[in-house]
Amino acid sequence: MAGKGSAIANRTIACVAAGWVLCVGSASLHLKADATHVDGSQGISQVAPPAGLFDLSSNCMACHNTLSTSAGEDISFGPAWRASMMANSARDPYWHAAVRREIIDHPSAAAEIEDECSICHMPMARTQAMALGRKGEIFAHLPIGAVTTPEAALAADGVGCTMCHQITAERLGTPESFTGGFVIDTRPNSNPRDIFGPFPVQTGQAAVMHSATGFAPVESQHIRQSELCATCHTLYTHARGPAGEVLERFPEQVPYLEWRHSAYVKEQSCQSCHMPVVEEPTRMASVLGELREGVARHSFRGGNFFMLGMLNRYRNELGVQATSLEMDAAVRETLQSLQSDSARLIIDRADVSNGRLDIDVSVANLTGHKLPTAYPSRRAWLHVTVRDAAKNVVFESGAITPEGRIVGNDNDDDGSRFEPHHTEIRRGEDVQIYESVMGDPAGRVTTGLLTGTQYLKDNRLLPRGFDKATAHPDIAVYGQAARDPDFTADGDRIRYSVDLASARGPFTVEVELLFQPIAFRWAHNLEPYEAPETERFLGYYRSMASSSWAPLGRASITVR
Repeated sequence: MAGKGSAIANRTIACVAAGWVLCVGSASLHLKADATHVDGSQGISQVAPPAGLFDLSSNCMACHNTLSTSAGEDISFGPAWRASMMANSARDPYWHAAVRREIIDHPSAAAEIEDECSICHMPMARTQAMALGRKGEIFAHLPIGAVTTPEAALAADGVGCTMCHQITAERLGTPESFTGGFVIDTRPNSNPRDIFGPFPVQTGQAAVMHSATGFAPVESQHIRQSELCATCHTLYTHARGPAGEVLERFPEQVPYLEWRHSAYVKEQSCQSCHMPVVEEPTRMASVLGELREGVARHSFRGGNFFMLGMLNRYRNELGVQATSLEMDAAVRETLQSLQSDSARLIIDRADVSNGRLDIDVSVANLTGHKLPTAYPSRRAWLHVTVRDAAKNVVFESGAITPEGRIVGNDNDDDGSRFEPHHTEIRRGEDVQIYESVMGDPAGRVTTGLLTGTQYLKDNRLLPRGFDKATAHPDIAVYGQAARDPDFTADGDRIRYSVDLASARGPFTVEVELLFQPIAFRWAHNLEPYEAPETERFLGYYRSMASSSWAPLGRASITVR
């Protein structure tokens, strides 16, 4: 407990388990050896890990809160992080349901599935378990708040401060670093432990941090590199057969590799968008904090406004620590970012000829990876409506129901089918959906992550500079979009040809690009799995389905 202070030491709770003394301070977890070696669950004798592998994020907030700009904007790290998906990665009810589904599908591989899925959603608890020679667990730490073991406290902290800031520069950007292959120094002689940041460290600051947390701050620019994010945001799953055997390695989500194949690789890092800097010198600590250029906001803005809203609505059941106001602000910021920074939508042409209204629509991706990217439940689509002079709907493609179903989408109507990529749409029953569709070894559509071995369709919008002809198979375009000359890194151009029949103009054309983080089929394919996690999530989803999508862009034109 050196460096922790007597106040924390006096509040230490000791417990003995499996030959170790687990010491929990008021806001941190420490581990010290009660013996030289310990036999893990795999029977491997190893050197005991050092004390204080991780600290709970609440202990960091004492010095990294009460921060603001000269205009009074609160940029405190704690409240921003606390309302993010990073902080709530272990609380995510969809993740709980998805993991339970995979275990039901592949029961003989249950321990391996929990271990692999805990790497990035409960990374501190899993790293701690690995240091003790055990696999990572998930459901042993749930429900959040009801399980009070020291390891459960680390699990509940999600992707915490001392997780990301302890990742070393070792092997970053290499394939070995992907799927949670980050390196954290767990050697017994690592005391005090290094904690990395982007700024020079003064002696007084180092002394304060060491005294308060037991960590020693170290300047290192790798904390600002995309390769750090890539350790968890480049995820390969292992498809499994009926007996749980590994069949194939599958690129389930690879936004880092998409970014690396784009023009953004020379222009912007992941952090520059997802952790935008404060555009004035500001303090990053309330104790001995100096004015710094380039302090990054810790809001980790992404695209999952729907899950943030779900976490807020069911905050008590899910053990959410952020306040309701903080979660509301995170939802608003996410939507604002999506609607201002993600896509550009243009009606290039609209004219009437021979009883038909022809409309050319262009949509371009403004992000540094595919749109949508990451977890394959996400989809974006074009909603096109044509009204006549009396405001009657003459044509509509891509309408959305209150249940979250896209009208005319083959997959929402029948889970064994999927909507193809279109170059021209002449019927309201067809819809342009930008998505990835997984297939099993037999080529059947699946939403089972450990069943997918191939992509049957991937027409997600490409980032600027992305050459689909030279893209690696892990990030390639699949389906009709691969052969569509109007589907490029500059965007997608599609024609709508509407039969006007006896309708009279002028005609109003309205186009929306809509986005849904968890698609209808991805949620409802959980229905056959009777388990508390799947049933809980489906209840949440049904109650909020009408708010499961949002517009990314709008355009309209009147044609006479």
